[in-house]
Amino acid sequence: MEEFLKSLMFEYHQYAYIVLFIWCILEGELGLIFAGIMCHAGLMSIVPAILVGGAGAFVGDQFYFYIGRYNKRFILKFFEKQKRKFAVAHLMLNNYGAIIIFLQRYMYGFRIIIPMSIGLTRYDSKKYAFFNLISGYIWAGSAIVISWYFGEEIWEFVGWAEKHWYLAIPIVLAFIGLIFYGTKSIENRILNQRKERKKSAISNIKSKFRRNQS
Repeated sequence: MEEFLKSLMFEYHQYAYIVLFIWCILEGELGLIFAGIMCHAGLMSIVPAILVGGAGAFVGDQFYFYIGRYNKRFILKFFEKQKRKFAVAHLMLNNYGAIIIFLQRYMYGFRIIIPMSIGLTRYDSKKYAFFNLISGYIWAGSAIVISWYFGEEIWEFVGWAEKHWYLAIPIVLAFIGLIFYGTKSIENRILNQRKERKKSAISNIKSKFRRNQS
């Protein structure tokens, strides 16, 4: 696997910036890691890679934002099974404001949902674009720089994983499971907080009504 990836990188490195841009529009993390490794190997330049990766991240989230802004019916129909996530995204926007634009890039299952959810609200499009641009470059820059700095160690891990796949697979699955569990825990906590606030509001209304009656 290690030799295959290296030969692929060397053979097609002239298309690396184009691939990175498209990859970051669609998803990004793995593409940024590969870009960092290619910078480590001297096949890409780190500054242009960050600029291209950040631009792709910005364009991708702007696209999802405007889908939410101008295609509400499509979202309600196509993402009908994701109503829970949209509710959580809306609550996070209300609770945390612009910071959620930065955090959503690191939240499993919310990368597309949050930009669309913000687009569904009256959130100012220029303000979103400004924070999204900064967020995209922080995300791309941190991922590429870390991968560039630890390029040799990443290759060593790939080689180790290839030889000890019976250990690597459970580790990767455990890591994915941990991310999934953490995301679900956040969802449940936010929804439970909303339920508690509703109960508290109803209780206060009932108390005021009883006092007025007496």
